[in-house]
Amino acid sequence: MKVLAVNGSPRKDGNTALLLEKVCAPLRDAGIETEIYQLSGQPLRGCMACMKCWERKDGRCVIANDPLNGLVEKLKEADGLLLGSPTYFADVTAEMKAFIDRSGMVARANGNLLQRKVGAGVVAARRGGPMHALQTLQSYFLINEMIVPGSNYWNISFGRNIGDVENDAEGIATMERLGENMAWLLGKLS
Repeated sequence: MKVLAVNGSPRKDGNTALLLEKVCAPLRDAGIETEIYQLSGQPLRGCMACMKCWERKDGRCVIANDPLNGLVEKLKEADGLLLGSPTYFADVTAEMKAFIDRSGMVARANGNLLQRKVGAGVVAARRGGPMHALQTLQSYFLINEMIVPGSNYWNISFGRNIGDVENDAEGIATMERLGENMAWLLGKLS
């Protein structure tokens, strides 16, 4: 089994990456392969609504000069998907939104590629707005007919500077429990 984790933060090794790592640790402990993909520094633009993915049905986005099509290939192979984003103006980053819009369109245009895979989101926040950002991630999973595991609290951790989320004991415990629950669910589905 394999889980792809996509870090939507413009900071490659920031708080969001730390949270994704906390979720991935119990997955690896359960024998599940994980890969964390960083959107940081990638030229990922939003959907153009050209509908070519619906016309061609070749599992690809017509925009070929960025990493999206490679990520779609990774999504096809994965049994689970983790999405992580910091909170920017009470929502996910522009990078994560571009990933959501384009990968979601390609997946839905090609027989619901993500249907019945396991999906979970994690959000880092300085203070406010994380529930809306988390809901954006949850909506992606639900519209793609994915199965969403829960944790013992909302999948949010607080911190401003890189590493600050490590001081949020409840947030870290939530991420670890999410990884355990995701591993359990993947095991039940396999």
